[in-house]
Amino acid sequence: MSPSARTTLIQILLFVVTLITTTLSGAEWMYGKTFFSFGVFPADQLIGWPELWQGLHFSLPFLLILTVHEFGHYFTAKIHQVEVTLPYYIPLWFGFTQSIGTMGAFIRIKSVIKSRVKFFDIGIAGPLAGFLAALVVLWYGFTHLPPPEYIFTIHPEYARYGLDYGQYVYEGKEGALVLGDNILFWWFKNYVADPARLPHPNEITHYPYLLAGFISLFFTALNLIPIGQLDGGHILYGLLGKKRFNVVAPTLFVLFAFYAGLGLFRAEEFATLASDDQYYKLLGYLALYVYFLYICLKRVAGSPRTGLMLSLGIVVAQFAVSYLRPDWEGYSGFLFFVFLLGRFLGVYHPETADDGPLGTRRILLGWLAVVVFILCASPKPFILVGG
Repeated sequence: MSPSARTTLIQILLFVVTLITTTLSGAEWMYGKTFFSFGVFPADQLIGWPELWQGLHFSLPFLLILTVHEFGHYFTAKIHQVEVTLPYYIPLWFGFTQSIGTMGAFIRIKSVIKSRVKFFDIGIAGPLAGFLAALVVLWYGFTHLPPPEYIFTIHPEYARYGLDYGQYVYEGKEGALVLGDNILFWWFKNYVADPARLPHPNEITHYPYLLAGFISLFFTALNLIPIGQLDGGHILYGLLGKKRFNVVAPTLFVLFAFYAGLGLFRAEEFATLASDDQYYKLLGYLALYVYFLYICLKRVAGSPRTGLMLSLGIVVAQFAVSYLRPDWEGYSGFLFFVFLLGRFLGVYHPETADDGPLGTRRILLGWLAVVVFILCASPKPFILVGG
């Protein structure tokens, strides 16, 4: 078997495995159950084969959006005669806890891109194409909502409360996942969906097309973060050029890290501790947090000393804001992406020998991508709530 045939076979196998894992995940989200017991889950918490097939209602639209995104990059790269591979899909399924079944997909660029315009075109094509596909899925999902009684097929224990179940069933119930609205999802809920069929916010994860569309918007927003070699980084680099990008991108990264950790530690927490042991324990956690910021920021800062000072500055600023506005808090779930960008993907962009201007049409497309980012981004995309 030739190397190219072997690579194609691997890509096909990864797609098939990812289809299986996203189908499993989709069924788990729909029914709130798992497929394998692992000797832990009781029989009534297991998904059967008929329920598993229903997971295709999540996996097919979600993989459609993901595939459209990747082939937006692929075909644009081909137009620019840049050598690229077909998409590699990344399956990820835990089995014991809910996931979305994948970490996404990527194409490998096998030739050096020396043009600012080419970086811009390849970077912007994926998220715009995926965004359009997500709009189709969301429109279908919100205009084809099942009757409100559908929720009783998933939670039959709710039926005794009728359609007012939301007033009764969440009291004392911990760990319900709510999708944090972004502008576009909010618009679909308020202006497209039939209000009589719109599910309770705690139950939207059981609606596969809505979940697939929301997660696609979440990934679109992540890809459009204007930092490093993310799609948004390619776009911003094209719009601003190297000199201005190298000022704006690290500034945005520092603000991103500041927002992600805002509210994790507050001055009043130290003042209200009952014992020295609790005080030193919290102080230890704070030191670990400062070290975490340091390892994320030291490459951006250019030197270890500057990285440490920047990390301490962020923490002091977070304490100050939390003191002045205790009701303000960020989203700690973004700290993983702060680590990923700062430690692995990088904040700066590769230089290009051909640094020619984009032209009016591309500049307008770039600002359209900024609008798409604003529409898709959620300050708190996934929220665990209690009763």
